[in-house]
Amino acid sequence: MTAQASDADRRVLVRPDWLAATVSSVFTALGFELADANEIASALVEADLRGVSSHGVMLVPMYVERLNAGGVTRERELDILFDAGAAMVADARGGMGQLSSPQAMGHAVERAGRYGIGLVSVRNAHHFGAASRWAMQAGKAGCIGIAMSNTTPLMPAPGGAERIVGNNPLAVAVPTKAGVEIVLDMALSAVALGKIRLAASAGRSIPETWATDASGTPTTDPDEAVLGMLLPAAGHKGFGLALMIDVLTGVLSGGGWGDQVRPLYREPDRPNDCAHLFLAIDPELMGGVESFRQRSSGLAARVRGSATAPGVSRLHLPGEIEAERAAYQRRHGVQIERSGLDGLLETARAVGAVVPAGGVLS
Repeated sequence: MTAQASDADRRVLVRPDWLAATVSSVFTALGFELADANEIASALVEADLRGVSSHGVMLVPMYVERLNAGGVTRERELDILFDAGAAMVADARGGMGQLSSPQAMGHAVERAGRYGIGLVSVRNAHHFGAASRWAMQAGKAGCIGIAMSNTTPLMPAPGGAERIVGNNPLAVAVPTKAGVEIVLDMALSAVALGKIRLAASAGRSIPETWATDASGTPTTDPDEAVLGMLLPAAGHKGFGLALMIDVLTGVLSGGGWGDQVRPLYREPDRPNDCAHLFLAIDPELMGGVESFRQRSSGLAARVRGSATAPGVSRLHLPGEIEAERAAYQRRHGVQIERSGLDGLLETARAVGAVVPAGGVLS
């Protein structure tokens, strides 16, 4: 590895409140209301706090480029197109996913309180960051929360050499007696494309199980991988699940699906046109919330208390490592890639944002 790549690979420790204030300042400089800018910043910084840097502040330069080029609008209010009580279809009008998504899940939770289940399908949407945030929104309200999205095609069908389906993230959050303890958040590729972009910016190679080059041959070069295809998680199973999420988001909502969903890092003047699905299930109207929390807590305890393999000292629930990392980093500072920090600060300067002083700890 070159000295330049080694330097780029370093991580920087910064204050979470400073990071959020800096991101918020970027979006207020672009004309967003302060509350909306804070909402976007909170979502991005939460991803970094949880260790999901591919969905954190590294996205700011791309978002800003798309906002300036017209590929993302400044619309914030969902347009409700269809309302059948427990199910709704909404149009995000090309606005930021971090603004449309909390509204959509809010509707889903409210309808779950009335009907036991609430489903909101969103079309004409834009990238919403980490899916776990929206599933956890329902979890914090006492519901089982499910959030999913389609993306531009990134993966081939098994044996194929053409991008057919996105890596289509899925998140599920389950409340227990202790809070929202069980949180699954996964893309259906072996890794998220953002992790490959991070490796490329840091000059790191990637495992050959992550992606292929443009010809379909597995590669360890992240730059070739960005131009190639992601490999699905668990082979044909991951591909099949990703295809079904395309159905449940874009096909069901009447929004974009397949290659109708445009890439985030190319053609910044064109709408992303992804689609989302938000689902909330209220245990209160489906047998009682307290008995559900008791059972889900028992499930959590069973996982944690199960036998460990040799050399393993502790077992974790889905999302537990991320939650503990977030709690630690809120107290001691959040680590981000130096390249991500440089990109944020360069973007802030370009849009004339005011960057607070004293944010970098080491």
